[in-house]
Amino acid sequence: MFWRSLSEVPADLGRTCVVVGNFDGVHLGHQHVLRRGREVADAKELTLVAVTFDPHPMAVLRPEHAPGVLTTMEVRAELLLAAGADAVLALPFDMEMANWSPEDFAQRVLVDALHAEACVVGANFRYGCKAAGDVADLIAYGKVHHFSAEGIPLDGGPQVWSSTYIRTCLAAGDVTGAAEALGRPYSVRGIVVKGDQRGRELGFPTANVPTDSLTAVPPDGIYAGWLTRRDTGERFPAAISVGTNPTFEGVVGRRVESYVLDRDDLELYGVEVEVAFVERLRGMVAFEGIDALVEQMRADVVRAREILTEQ
Repeated sequence: MFWRSLSEVPADLGRTCVVVGNFDGVHLGHQHVLRRGREVADAKELTLVAVTFDPHPMAVLRPEHAPGVLTTMEVRAELLLAAGADAVLALPFDMEMANWSPEDFAQRVLVDALHAEACVVGANFRYGCKAAGDVADLIAYGKVHHFSAEGIPLDGGPQVWSSTYIRTCLAAGDVTGAAEALGRPYSVRGIVVKGDQRGRELGFPTANVPTDSLTAVPPDGIYAGWLTRRDTGERFPAAISVGTNPTFEGVVGRRVESYVLDRDDLELYGVEVEVAFVERLRGMVAFEGIDALVEQMRADVVRAREILTEQ
């Protein structure tokens, strides 16, 4: 179940256990919260509802500082459901909601809409206008309104996993570090569009997925990874190029271009694909000529194959 507003929540939902957070990326820390929520829900025979926000509150409150999102709302809902939630509520975040007091939020969302009997959040959870409410406030409010509340640490061994940490890894090209925090390779989705077809002319046809300026994408360079067709579920090993191609003039806009290793027979135009980044091979380089570029592309394919064979 996936609800995009409080009005979509069924009136006969019954009692619930609620986990609340931005959950961008649904990383290992988020999954830890989900697991605890699942334990509580199962013990009390409750429906587990994950509450998140769309867009990210920072995109409304301070748009100039809004972080690139790790997951679209649709992907986030999929991941939350896969991590154990029975339902996902994506609250439309706007200035009206930003001005709710902590009591307003707890009353409207947890008590009135979701009939919470239990609530689990991260230990650093803040909520309400100017983030005035914390876990202690939530626990106190729950005692008055007959639901339990707890905050648990987002443990990741010595590292407390966070979406900010993952974005930092991605900005540095450390897709391996991002994958460790996510529990899976970082990926982007999109519809394959027709590009300038230079790769095909050079013997390396690529699936071209334009990047969304709001989505976090690793820095320009070449990566080993996987391309998965969303329509059939087929997964292919790939060498992935991110950025503009500096060897050629007139290339506008960053792209994610995936060459499926040893395949020139795939017809992917118009197909939604997911591109997952496993390891960075090198940065983007402007070559002096086509021959040097092709030689390096061949070397990239060899290295990508070695890395992905080990997966």
